[in-house]
Amino acid sequence: MSVQAIIDLSDQLYRTLSSHGLSKEAISREAKKLLALKCYKDRVLSLGKSAEFSGLSLWEFIEFLGENDVPVVDYDDEQLKYELDSVEEMGKAL
Repeated sequence: MSVQAIIDLSDQLYRTLSSHGLSKEAISREAKKLLALKCYKDRVLSLGKSAEFSGLSLWEFIEFLGENDVPVVDYDDEQLKYELDSVEEMGKAL
């Protein structure tokens, strides 16, 4: 089962977009990609779920994130310190 979401555009706005080559399908595709990006950035959806929602493959979505300056990995200071400490401990064990 799927649920449809509708984007309401004024006639004038739609004519402007379509005059630039954007069909209804293209507008829908681009809107889904941008919403998926926002959901990933805001940590609403995981990377995989965001890619699925966007209609892109995982690697295409990762490229899309990069094109829009959204990091794939975004650690806060505490998470980064934990990761760096873990790497340091692993290095000592070798």
